[in-house]
Amino acid sequence: MTPDVKVYLLDQNGERIFGEGPYRLLAGVEATGSLRRSAQEMGMAYTKAIRLVRRAEEALGFPLTCPTTGGKSGGGSILTPRGKELLRRYEAYRDACHEANRRIYGEIFGDTL
Repeated sequence: MTPDVKVYLLDQNGERIFGEGPYRLLAGVEATGSLRRSAQEMGMAYTKAIRLVRRAEEALGFPLTCPTTGGKSGGGSILTPRGKELLRRYEAYRDACHEANRRIYGEIFGDTL
């Protein structure tokens, strides 16, 4: 038996606006320079990727991505500075939650099961 924690950021209505899916999507944008490619690598429809990003941007009140102009290789997307900061903070918060969960699990369950 192992513990598990799902980490989401919610809006004021309790609706999910950011979690592991959007995190992975935006991390992929940072790595590939393309929202479309990031979505494709995740097996996600591009239209769904756009909806996830736009929903988070609306709830947060700032843009997460910025389009880049095309050329021979076409356009793409990059993360805004605030988008990069959100990724950094979410990752730190998520990792701290997982670590706290492992510690608490060990304190309560130990090796008894």
